Amino acid sequence: MTALRQRMLEDMRVRNLSPNTQSSYVLQVSLFARHFGRSPEKLGPEEIRAWQVHLTDDRKLSPASIAVAVSALRFLYKVTLRKAWTFEEVLPAPKPPHKLPVVLSPLEVVRFLGCVDDIKHHAILTTCYAAGLRVSEAVHLKVAAIDSRRMVIRVDQGKGRKDRYVMLSPALLETLRAYWPAVHAREWLFPGDLPGQPITRDAVGNACRKAHRLSGLAKPVTPHSLRHAFAVHLLEAGTDVRTIQLLLGHRSLATTAQYLRIATSTVCATASPLDLLPRPAPIEPKPAAPAPF
Repeated sequence: MTALRQRMLEDMRVRNLSPNTQSSYVLQVSLFARHFGRSPEKLGPEEIRAWQVHLTDDRKLSPASIAVAVSALRFLYKVTLRKAWTFEEVLPAPKPPHKLPVVLSPLEVVRFLGCVDDIKHHAILTTCYAAGLRVSEAVHLKVAAIDSRRMVIRVDQGKGRKDRYVMLSPALLETLRAYWPAVHAREWLFPGDLPGQPITRDAVGNACRKAHRLSGLAKPVTPHSLRHAFAVHLLEAGTDVRTIQLLLGHRSLATTAQYLRIATSTVCATASPLDLLPRPAPIEPKPAAPAPF
């Protein structure tokens, strides 16, 4: 390990960045250095610009993927190497596209979950929808996180290393009570194939794809789609945006407010001008001419 990598890792640990973020940043900086065959200490703004052009034009990465590379290089040069650059100019972040998620209707959720045949996969996907969890949060749930007395689920160290509580649906509790004797989960609520390890995100994703294929739904479905459906269905049921923000664990209310653009309670609250147009009077048919004979 080079001295520069060691120092960058120390800087990230001091700032308590998550292990996933640390691994991602180190990988991005390593790819950058290998592309030019030199240490990042010997590379400057021109090489950084060429690297961003390479990622955009040659590798054709998405703006989200390029943003990760930009964040990693910004951390390296701003924090570890302490460059006095104007980072918005030297390392511009790509403008992300504003896309709205495709949301399942309640009936489509029922149809999808009905096609999940494995009891463990059915339980974890139902949990993703019933509690609005990210798949990374669902796979790391422990048995002790289910508090049936207070009817809450404790999410430990979710995204952004934040704890939160979400509601424990009576229907979900019934599903989990039917599921638990089948697996005898001890530590992890959804144990994986490896002893002492939780189920993997890939396993949940594979189960989701299988159920989607069996359901025949035209809409795309991922585990995160169930989280989107959770938020939109709560909005349509009259739950305020601030409460949904707390349940989802969003840092910004603006992130949660995007669901206002999808919920039928807001989109369909105003009548289309087509429905307001006056109805033309029906045209009376002309009387037929009398027969000459």
